[in-house]
Amino acid sequence: MTEFAIVVVAALIVGLCVGSFLNVVIHRLPIMLDRGWRAQCAELRGEEIPEEPAYNLIVPRSACPACGHKITALENIPVVSWLALGGKCKACKSPISIRYPIVEILGAVLAVAAIVVFGATAKGAAACLLLWTLLALTMIDADTQLLPDDLTLPLVWAGLIVNLWGLFTPLASAVIGAVAGYLTLWTIYWLFRLIRGKEGMGYGDFKLLAALGAWLGWKMLPLIVLLSSVVGALIGVALIAFKGREHDLPIPFGPFLAIAGAIALFFGPPLVRLYLP
Repeated sequence: MTEFAIVVVAALIVGLCVGSFLNVVIHRLPIMLDRGWRAQCAELRGEEIPEEPAYNLIVPRSACPACGHKITALENIPVVSWLALGGKCKACKSPISIRYPIVEILGAVLAVAAIVVFGATAKGAAACLLLWTLLALTMIDADTQLLPDDLTLPLVWAGLIVNLWGLFTPLASAVIGAVAGYLTLWTIYWLFRLIRGKEGMGYGDFKLLAALGAWLGWKMLPLIVLLSSVVGALIGVALIAFKGREHDLPIPFGPFLAIAGAIALFFGPPLVRLYLP
């Protein structure tokens, strides 16, 4: 029990720290992509690409968006610093979004859940990697309706690599899952476009489902699609009913796929046996 408690506490601390880093990824990666796209467009137009300060996941240091105050190490302790500062910038007292500690807490909760279910093993560490990436993709898609290739494509390859040793599913099932996951939503996309004359989802959704298929195998795909559709429908109806959201406004599908993938990771095998005994 003592060893188990130590492992859980370690997973909690690592999860909080990773959650803090995920906040950086969620905020900066879309900006980095936008800068890259603008530079590519300028190059194609034959324009001179302006010099810009370095901007990536490491530099510049995190700062308050309101006053530019540089965040110190003591002000960057996951959850604790937010509580100690009362959810406000130390310099200008501007409010700091509660989403930052929420993402940190989610990172910790997911890590602890993965280690409790799969153990302090390679499988548990791989599950943490999958869940943390799904968390980052969920928040980015909710903010920007983008599922960056910088995250989805490495996630596909990572799923195939971890299943070289059959951590979650045999390699053959992982390969078929990656192909079938992509083609499933690709087919739905084109059928919807032919029938309705407009796009129903983005290409990032294809790649995310391919990644989940690579990690969990083809047998999980029907479950993931069903769960994501149910979750999406419930949340969509709730947004329309309680927040007055227009029914024709697009709702990102990536978060629902990510939630369904996490459910399938933890509870997939017994649920799959209901339709594939």
